[in-house]
Amino acid sequence: MDAASFDTPDAEIAALRAQLAERDALLAERDAELRNAGFEIEKLKVQLAALRRDRYGKSSEKLATEIGQLEMLIGDLEEDQAQAAAAAAAKTKAKGQPGTPRRPAVRRPLPEHLPRETILHEPLFACRCGCTDPKRLTKLGEDVTEVLEKIPARLKVIRHVRPRYACRACEAVLQAPAPGLPVEKGRPGPGLVAHVLVSKYLDGLPLYRLSAILAREGVEIERQTLADWVGRGAWWLSRLAEAIGAYALSHGIIWTDDTPIAVLAPGRGRTREGRFWVYAFDPRPWKGAGAPAAFYQYSPDRKGERPRGHLEGFEGWLHADGYAGYDALTQPRGNRPPQITHVACMAHVRRKLFEVFEATKSPIAEEALRRIAVLYAIEAEINGMSAEARHAVRQARSKPLLVDLHDWMLEQRRRLSGKSILGKAMQYALNRWDALARYLEDGRLSIDNNLSERLLRGIALTRKNFLFLGSDEGGRRAAIIYTVAETAKLNGLDPEAYITAVIDRLARGHTIDRLDELLPWNFKSNAASAGIG
Repeated sequence: MDAASFDTPDAEIAALRAQLAERDALLAERDAELRNAGFEIEKLKVQLAALRRDRYGKSSEKLATEIGQLEMLIGDLEEDQAQAAAAAAAKTKAKGQPGTPRRPAVRRPLPEHLPRETILHEPLFACRCGCTDPKRLTKLGEDVTEVLEKIPARLKVIRHVRPRYACRACEAVLQAPAPGLPVEKGRPGPGLVAHVLVSKYLDGLPLYRLSAILAREGVEIERQTLADWVGRGAWWLSRLAEAIGAYALSHGIIWTDDTPIAVLAPGRGRTREGRFWVYAFDPRPWKGAGAPAAFYQYSPDRKGERPRGHLEGFEGWLHADGYAGYDALTQPRGNRPPQITHVACMAHVRRKLFEVFEATKSPIAEEALRRIAVLYAIEAEINGMSAEARHAVRQARSKPLLVDLHDWMLEQRRRLSGKSILGKAMQYALNRWDALARYLEDGRLSIDNNLSERLLRGIALTRKNFLFLGSDEGGRRAAIIYTVAETAKLNGLDPEAYITAVIDRLARGHTIDRLDELLPWNFKSNAASAGIG
């Protein structure tokens, strides 16, 4: 702006004021946009939380896609907000103006097990009195700021050197035996094999992508070679997975569910649908003896004979959804009582009612959800109590509520059309009522089947990266890895470090008759010395 263009100082001042007002208006508009973006973020977070609440692990592909899109949108909005805030802070700092005070974030302390590196930032020793000798200063304390940093992973080469010696007297040649390796005469160490297994199955990273990542480190490893390592790694872990499965099925209480997976159909030019099944045991909710375990199985279809084959010889309680394939297991055989007792899942009932409420805002569905929520509140209170205490509370508080809920549902069902979605949701619950109320009979039982659904969630989230399994054998191989890795996680172990240690020990000659020592709950006691956790 040229001051000479103004006739009087007043005109110049007026023009400057107008320019400042325009700038203030622009800043106010941008502040409003930022606030609106913040509100939009919070709204989307609420919607996402509602979808996740409805999801309970297993959901339609449409719902999974919607959640993914919401997460991407939330991420974009949060990144935009952070970028704008960083730019504003830099501009304010450049002008020498005080920055906008930030609301202090509530941060959890960084984990104690992480290694610490200390960088000491000494001040410039120059006082106003002219003193430059640090020894004359008195330390008042110190401020510590912990920053979480990532050290890029690096491959390394371990050289196993075995000198040979000859005895001049007897001409004997002495040399240490070759070390046991996961791949005979191969290059990968146990840690690299474990990394490939965990990357593929837990992180959903296809082998061709992993090959490209390794190539960025200057190591060319073809996808075919990585596939060979996966096969050999699964072979090393197969006996351990069998032992975990035998343990999980030995306690008389299991939680089961299944999820689909696409499998390549040779010669057809398309895929068909296989299934992963999980059979889980977890005594922690009632402080029971033993450790949690998850046993995965693969089948090329969902025929009822599949779970019957998996559970052959099992006797006890079976937490499961309403899949008809379990019916044969829960029926008497001649004069013999059924070997398995079905415990139905209240979460499935709640989910169906919630779908009705979301679609119709039905007050009847809302009332049913409210009544079920009271039952879940009781379960939250007794989680972690002994089985005896859980049973007593359920008999005193939950049983009368369930009886009232059943009578109320019967009354409402008589008024509803059997073809309505609400009538169908009510009938779904009433048809399974005995099994739904069965959790009252034993304090070790659960109101729902959410344990097994959670254990299948990882497969559901990563299968889109696989696109499909190459064969049924690939499904059985995946089930081995999932069994070992997920059971390690349930027992508080880092699955990659655990699998590394297990493969290393087996390759070095750990005998099968001592396999129990390698089970996660037995291995955990040695986790600190093995560097696992």
